Amino acid sequence: MQLISGKKVLDLSSPKVMGILNVTPDSFSDGGRFSDINNALKQAENMVKQGASILDIGGESTRPGAEDVSEQAELDRVIPVIEKIKQHLDCWISIDSSKAKVMREAVNAGADLINDVRALRGEGALDVAVSANVPVCLMHMQGQPRSMQQAPEYADVVTEVKRFLLERAEVCINAGIKKENIILDLGFGFGKQLKHNYQLLAATGEFVKLNYPVLTGLSRKSMFGQLLNRDINSRLAGSLAGALIALQQGSQIIRVHDVEQTVDVIKVLQAVNTFTK
Repeated sequence: MQLISGKKVLDLSSPKVMGILNVTPDSFSDGGRFSDINNALKQAENMVKQGASILDIGGESTRPGAEDVSEQAELDRVIPVIEKIKQHLDCWISIDSSKAKVMREAVNAGADLINDVRALRGEGALDVAVSANVPVCLMHMQGQPRSMQQAPEYADVVTEVKRFLLERAEVCINAGIKKENIILDLGFGFGKQLKHNYQLLAATGEFVKLNYPVLTGLSRKSMFGQLLNRDINSRLAGSLAGALIALQQGSQIIRVHDVEQTVDVIKVLQAVNTFTK
């Protein structure tokens, strides 16, 4: 599998790490640390040096209970950072947004991929993604960020998430997005109870079999905090365990805060796989 964005090609025959760069004052893990453009560029440089192939730039927090951010505020946060990274680093740049104008301006500024927690359901988002002609990541979310964790329920979480993602992928393909440029994200922590998150993690392989690249975003999430009784700064071991479980089932992209440690996990797994295949 590979992703194509303009003249850039990302080979997914081996797993890739997506480094999280939130340029927001209120993201759940690193809010405010990288809102300054110089700090953001330094963090971007560090993550690429540590082995990140993709940097995911976000200007609006989607943590549970998060407040909405205006379109202009989001643009003011992400566009200068994307332009700066484009000038200085050779990596893929992802825009983490659900707003059509932010997607369009981000791609114009140099973003190579659109990562949308609302799976291109926002006004104008699908049209922008089609015209941008870049890969898209479609994520499952039950509800909206403000309320998504208020007792979400499923009859069968794996079946329902799978159905949603396949339906959204079909909508995108019918609109003109190439199938090979569609990535699926199970949406850990987005409208899921603890048990739902672990059911989905155990079933990652079922989503890989759908023949789309699967992005797994588990890093530092509450599914580890609740299970292990760990605060956000003490969830590295849980996050790495989750990443390894997803990788062993075939997930091709791992979205993380802790790039260096995740790259180490991938290298160890690859070393073992050379003797087991």
